[in-house]
Amino acid sequence: MKTLFKIMIVAGGLILTGCIKETMPQQNVATSDQVANSPGVFQTFVNTCTSSLVGQFTYSGSNMYPWDYGYPSFFLQRDVMGQDIVLDEQDWYTTWYGVGTGLGPRYAVCQLPWTYYYKWINNCNTVLNMAGDNPSEDMVQGAGIALAMRAMFYMDLARMFQYTYKGNEDKITVPIVTEKTLDFTNNPRATNTEIWAFILEDLDRAEKYLAEYVRADIYTPDVKVVYGLKARAYLTMEDFPNAEKYAKMAQEGFSPLSEVEYLDRMTAFNTPNHAWIYGLTFKSDDPNILLNDSDSNWGSQMFLEVQDVLYASNYGQPKRIDAHLYSTIPDTDYRKKCYIDFAIDNMDYESAVEAISKYSDYPERIIASAGATTSGAVGGLQLKFRAGGGADGRNGNAFAATCVAVPLMRVEEMMLIEAEAAGMQDEGRGKQLLEAFAKLRNPQYAYDATVSFRDNVWWQRRVELWGEGFATFDIKRLNKGVIRSYAGTNHYPGARFNTETAPSWTNLCIVETETEYNKGIQENNPTPVTPEDSPEHVW
Repeated sequence: MKTLFKIMIVAGGLILTGCIKETMPQQNVATSDQVANSPGVFQTFVNTCTSSLVGQFTYSGSNMYPWDYGYPSFFLQRDVMGQDIVLDEQDWYTTWYGVGTGLGPRYAVCQLPWTYYYKWINNCNTVLNMAGDNPSEDMVQGAGIALAMRAMFYMDLARMFQYTYKGNEDKITVPIVTEKTLDFTNNPRATNTEIWAFILEDLDRAEKYLAEYVRADIYTPDVKVVYGLKARAYLTMEDFPNAEKYAKMAQEGFSPLSEVEYLDRMTAFNTPNHAWIYGLTFKSDDPNILLNDSDSNWGSQMFLEVQDVLYASNYGQPKRIDAHLYSTIPDTDYRKKCYIDFAIDNMDYESAVEAISKYSDYPERIIASAGATTSGAVGGLQLKFRAGGGADGRNGNAFAATCVAVPLMRVEEMMLIEAEAAGMQDEGRGKQLLEAFAKLRNPQYAYDATVSFRDNVWWQRRVELWGEGFATFDIKRLNKGVIRSYAGTNHYPGARFNTETAPSWTNLCIVETETEYNKGIQENNPTPVTPEDSPEHVW
């Protein structure tokens, strides 16, 4: 993980400009003559805006990095920098979990978001260049898809490379590259004010262009996805009336998961349903599925129960829930059943098998998965995300197990945005919405009057959206500390550090080769230094 990026440029065959441009699927934007002479090429480029989100070894071109599998990998990169996901010491994501100098601008991992996100943005820019400022009728919906995707990518980048918008309006994020950008050597980092205005402009145009679009499946954004992206943007900017408005609009036509669906042992969080507004899917012919024994993909990192294969199931790299967060989930909240009870670690083998049978049809495999870890514990192991492929996937067919869908936006997220946004205008109204949502998961839910309304919402987001990529975005947005050191912690020694506010390590560094080439970047984010273990926090 400490290979210098300059080595990776040669190995990956990348071309360095103001932002990384990938040689595939295109080097530069297509000309109008090329479009006119190539029937169907425009739609091919539109499809690339979404199909490139997963499946390829985009970072390195090889299967040597099991976190090189696309958009869902960034869920884990971000979330493990907080407190809610716990790793074992040999996990592939410990560079992010340990938040040390390996995330600095001279190291290979620093290049990862730059390569991925600016390639995705370049794909969108190609479509928008083809479509022009006033897209024709046959291009307007493709342009809308590209605008929605570009806005989503810049929204992620803004939140990954800087603190939240509110109170940090003048702080710098990342350079903005559009289809009209010509000077990549003097392209400064945009401020929060500039980049969020740009994001909203893209979303306004996308909303207009996609107003009549009817998509074939949830793997392509439509106007409901645009509404959801606007809800996220306005929540971050603390424009609560608009956040509430668009969150409500995004929910239309969708409904939350039932308990049976949430906990389904075959399809939970691997198959699109009425709660998913937007998602992506791994396909059987993806390199991330076919190569490296299907170990370089989301399922390999997240799925237990699969016999003999996958990092999480067999090679000591499962993901766990933070012990304190788990302890705060009431037994009457069925989401608690997504995680193995810590008390089972004190049972003998036969009793443990019986107890784990309440969570899984393959309890012996869960115990075997735990046995491959450094801690050896089953407590906290996650079963929210289930393997695909039915019994075949669980019986060792890694390809069937990992060809799954991943949610990018769910109606439940929109319900929580609506509740928070409403409550920041009228706390009583927000509290009613929050309680209505919480009772879908826990009929005996009781609002916690000892903490603020917003903290009540944050707790629901931490539990409901665990592992879906929102953790550090919320930590920054709410300026929360990261607490890993406390009595009974399951974070390993050397990663037990506490902060009082949003930690600076959640602001990613810009890779050094970019700052050397692009003279418009005058300042980088600080290189993280791994903190020492903190004294135990008392709750």
